[in-house]
Amino acid sequence: MPYTKIIGGEVFRHDGASLAEQQRSVAQKFTRNARLLQWVEEMVDLCRPDIVHWCDGSTLEYDFLSALMVETGTYIKLDEVKRPNSYFCRSDPADVARVEDRTFICSQRPEDAGPTNNWRNPAEMRHLLHNLFEGSMQGRTMYIIPYSMGPIGSPIAKIGIEITDSPYVVCNMHIMTRVGRNVLEVLGDDGDFCRGLHSVGVPLGKEQPDSAWPCNPASRHIVHFPETREIMSFGSGYGGNALLGKKCFALRIASAMARDEGWLAEHMLILKLTPPAGDPVRKDPIYVAGAFPSACGKTNLAMMTPALPGWKVETVGDDIAWMKFDPSDGRLHAINPEAGFFGVAPGTSMTSNPNAMATITADSIFTNVALTGDGDVWWEEMTPTPPPYLVDWLRRHWHPESGRKAAHANARFTTRASRCPVIAPEWEDPRGVPISAILFGGRRASVVPLVIESLSWQHGVFLGSIMASEKTAAAAGKVGVLRRDPMAMLPFCGYHMGDYFAHWLKMGQATTPDKLPRIFHVNWFRKDAQGKFLWPGYGDNARVLKWIYDRVQAGKADKAESMTPTAIGGLPAPGALDLSDLNIAPDAMGELMAINAQGWLNELPLIREHFAQFGSQLPQGLRDELVALEQRLRKAL
Repeated sequence: MPYTKIIGGEVFRHDGASLAEQQRSVAQKFTRNARLLQWVEEMVDLCRPDIVHWCDGSTLEYDFLSALMVETGTYIKLDEVKRPNSYFCRSDPADVARVEDRTFICSQRPEDAGPTNNWRNPAEMRHLLHNLFEGSMQGRTMYIIPYSMGPIGSPIAKIGIEITDSPYVVCNMHIMTRVGRNVLEVLGDDGDFCRGLHSVGVPLGKEQPDSAWPCNPASRHIVHFPETREIMSFGSGYGGNALLGKKCFALRIASAMARDEGWLAEHMLILKLTPPAGDPVRKDPIYVAGAFPSACGKTNLAMMTPALPGWKVETVGDDIAWMKFDPSDGRLHAINPEAGFFGVAPGTSMTSNPNAMATITADSIFTNVALTGDGDVWWEEMTPTPPPYLVDWLRRHWHPESGRKAAHANARFTTRASRCPVIAPEWEDPRGVPISAILFGGRRASVVPLVIESLSWQHGVFLGSIMASEKTAAAAGKVGVLRRDPMAMLPFCGYHMGDYFAHWLKMGQATTPDKLPRIFHVNWFRKDAQGKFLWPGYGDNARVLKWIYDRVQAGKADKAESMTPTAIGGLPAPGALDLSDLNIAPDAMGELMAINAQGWLNELPLIREHFAQFGSQLPQGLRDELVALEQRLRKAL
């Protein structure tokens, strides 16, 4: 029976020509890149799809695929008045999050993957994957997605091609990256690209019905080949397992590229901090990058509404930063390689993040949240009072007294960054923004003060390398146990983390010290003896950012009166932190800034144990910092 194909916005009708011939004809309308054309032909032969669709990134394409998913039951269109051009979907209950135990770094040598990654022999893994992918797209459409990580044509940006059989992935990639023919124009006839092959792993026979969320959990593999810049993902259709531009390319592959090419690919937000107009001392904005593990307020900080009058925070990126030294000024410039936000929905509210809530009022995809009776979405903490009735993410009737969560804990929204009301005008500047400060931060109830300024670049790398958060009640394991997450990169560094630390130290020698960003460690989560948070957080974190602004600005950073040196680093001097109109007791501030030398000494064996896993590849500079810290602490006692 004849059928219609939409390939790059053009309509094709099956005319009896072989799929390979038709695909080749269409492909050459998109690109003359020989390596790309050959790779696509090889993947068509391997996966054997029924249709091949070259994506052009158009609104027509997005709307067509969205309508297709409504028809197949993957999507439910939300009320057009309440949530315009937005869709709700539920994944399979077995496919709801990243699967770290099925994520592999297949470097040529196991020692290059390091102790924090799962390594498999690359030749053996390729053989296994070849068998999995063979015929995996029968009965399905193969989508070829050309995308740019970063502003198209930026000297910091990179190009990827993802091949997938999931229209859900195509629509999310439309939002999360820059997709289209103009990407292929920049790629040119001989440009290189990151290869990404993805399949849900459920081929369809003739007349076989499809499911609303096809996946193959038993065969899930998310595999990275860092030397050849390849990603192969099988069996999952969700999030970072399937949107290969996100963690797979933007961090695991890009971190290896950055090591080889002399830049940084980091799990960091980027924000623009602007002082009040008319301030006689503070004039120009600064840009701050920050690395925080999950549940540490990263997105809230990136989109903060400051509590200090006149101060303004604007968003450049909420999750990932690619940073290179700009030869024109010697400073580290950063881009957000993504074009959208793939945010965790539960906990997002008008109280915690009003700018995120404003961003998702339209043109968004909501996955594994709850559905209201009037065609809208809801999740825990979204409103002070839950609705009286919902259909939860598992399609069950839900009432406030049901005694269970309505949305999955990892429920997500996908939305364009350009919709954010506080997006910085220069967020797509191809040159990137110059970074003045880098923040590291974990979730610590004790020991670590509100803010520490590093003593040097090397000391700052040391602070990032020992970053830790205490497990909460929702995490597996004993509450209060520390989980080290260096630079918030533990699941995302695509090579040996000891070499990653060495790369950071090397980057500190790439320019003069006065042009390097200053490094700080922050902790919004210190508690008193009763277990209550000492610091209000949210918009009041701007008070810490104001102090950091003064420390990094020329003419301010060398004023000793704003900083008190301690055994662990520089702390705000008494009176240096702006506490105006803040209702906080003096003893609470004293506790927030207290240096518990014995507490730090008690933690040194844990740091040594953490460092021991990196063996001989732990840089000597970090060993030296640990020795120096112990000496300063014993002297302080």
